[in-house]
Amino acid sequence: MDYATFNGLYTLFLIIIFVALILWAYSKKHKKSFEKIANSIFDEPQDSTTYASNDSKHTGAKK
Repeated sequence: MDYATFNGLYTLFLIIIFVALILWAYSKKHKKSFEKIANSIFDEPQDSTTYASNDSKHTGAKK
């Protein structure tokens, strides 16, 4: 097998993997789980005082 044939097969292999990944990502079967993951950031209550105190501890800033 020469170098050009190897490059062609490698490119074909990568294209097949890419198409499979796209089909998996856009499949209807995974839509609910992806939406749940995307909206999970809104599930936690945000308390600005808690985050502010944690930020000052890590940065070394004084109150």
